[in-house]
Parts: sequence; C-alpha cells; structure tokens
Amino acid sequence: MRIDFYIEQLLYDHHCVVVPGFGAFLSHAKPAKLDTVSQTLAPPFKTISFNSQLNKNDGVLVSHIARDKNLGYEELLQEVEQVSETWKKKLEQGESIELFNIGKLWANQEQRIQFQPEDKINYLTSSFGLSSLAITPIQREMLKEEVEELEEKIPFIITPEKREESSFRPWLKYAAVLFFAVSLGITSYNTYGDLQEKQVAVRQEAQQEVSRLIQEATFFESDPLELPAININVTKRKLGRHHVIAGAFRIEENADKKVAQLKEKGYNAFYLGQNKYGLHQVAYDSFENPKEALAFLRKVKTTDSRDAWLLSEK
Repeated sequence: MRIDFYIEQLLYDHHCVVVPGFGAFLSHAKPAKLDTVSQTLAPPFKTISFNSQLNKNDGVLVSHIARDKNLGYEELLQEVEQVSETWKKKLEQGESIELFNIGKLWANQEQRIQFQPEDKINYLTSSFGLSSLAITPIQREMLKEEVEELEEKIPFIITPEKREESSFRPWLKYAAVLFFAVSLGITSYNTYGDLQEKQVAVRQEAQQEVSRLIQEATFFESDPLELPAININVTKRKLGRHHVIAGAFRIEENADKKVAQLKEKGYNAFYLGQNKYGLHQVAYDSFENPKEALAFLRKVKTTDSRDAWLLSEK
C-alpha cells in the first residue's frame, strides 16, 4: 500500500505526520524570501523535514487512512506497520525511497536516515496559487548626470559686458534644463494618453463588430433549411452510494486514461469526479449494497490492485 499520498494530504493541515515504527515528517513555516542572486521573490512557504526518532504511533495517519478507505483501524495499523518494515529493509540494503511530492530518503554510511525534501510543493495553504516573482532592480541616474547630459543640447551665450554676472549663470542653466525636461515629460504623457484613448476606441469598435457578426450567424428570422428531427435516447447511469476506487489523479487526462484501461479489462469503470483535495477519482464500479461493494473490493484487491479502496457516501 502506498501511504505517501495520505502523508501529503495531512501535511497541509498538520505540523507533524508520524509513520508508526519509522519516523515523522515535520512541516516548518517560512516567511517570504528575497533572493538577490536570482532576483526572485518567493512567497511564504512550508518546508518539510524528517525525524526518525519520532516513530511512536499518534493515530493521525492511521485514522485518516481508515476513514478514507472505510476500513477498521487495527487492520490499517498492521498495513502501515508493514510498510514501515519494508522501508527500513530497503534503506538497510542501500536503496533509496522516493515519496511522491514529499521527498527522498536514504541511509548514510552510519545507517542514519537522510532526507531531501521536494521543493516544488508549498504546503502552506495561505500561499495557495502563489508563485515566485521575477523582480527587476530600478536603475536611478543622478540628477546631476541628467542635467549635464541635457546641458550639452542647450546652448548658453554669455556676452562680454555681463561677465560679472556669470557666477549666477549656472543656476539659470540648471533651471532651464529642468524646465525643458518637465515640458518634454508632459508632452510625452499627453501623447501617450491620446494613444491609449485611440486603442480603447478601436478595441470597443472591434468588440461591437464581433458581437454583431455572432448575432447574425446565430439568430435569423426564418430557418433557411428545415432539418429532420433526431430523437436521441440517453440512459443516465444510476450510481450507488458505495464506490470501489481505483485511484485519484491530479491531472484529469490521467484519470481518463485509467478509465479506458479498466474498461479494456472488462470493468464497469467510470470517472467519479474531484474530491475535496482537487484530485480526480476513478472507480472500478458502484454499488448500492455495501456487502456487494466489499465483496467486489476483495476480488479487485486479489486480481487487479491491492491499492483499491472503498468510498461510501452518505
């Protein structure tokens, strides 16, 4: 049984998820971070760490899986402990364990468990949908450099009879340069505003024309051609309250592929929809009678997949 899917679910709402007999995955909230090297601003996030000493069962993981699969607590506890023993043996043999969307585990030379978290998943729900932003530093030029650059373009003439007042001329030059820069900015702003107004007017005219063409193509006073009526009888499948689930997928296309694969095997499979975690669920079949559903689940676990589980709706 793969339990990394359930560990991932719990990490969004819990700071500690213990795998009985193996260790605990801990989440730590981090504030937003500015990376001056890559010029990116990362939103607040949660990092994941692992502690092998926290391996005593606290009931959170097992209870969550039991509720999700609608199975007994003791039965699920034994399965989770078997997974823990399997993981330990793999690490002792020098193998690594990769947990989907959580991270990678391996043992070093001293047989201490090492953990590398998956950095693509942010478990902080308040930052859902936020991604890192690329920032561009503002390049500011000194006013003196701007004035000197513009001063070269504006001539100043000092007559011989007024050389005694030349000490005041630099202030007049800088004032004239500033006046020229302000005038140039106002002219550019007005030109930009006129251009924006013209673009808005053009877009409005285009939208009106598109709407008119759509109306002419969709609605007309009389039918140009009478087509024969076609009666299609669609039989809607009636679903029971107990579903034998084959899997849950983040991408809907993968769920559709799973439905097609199961139908090729002869199962009455169908797409059940999204659960509260946004995962697309695929079912082997649906039953109204819970005993029939449990009997079918045991058969599927024996013949097709041990990861199948039962979802019962109220």
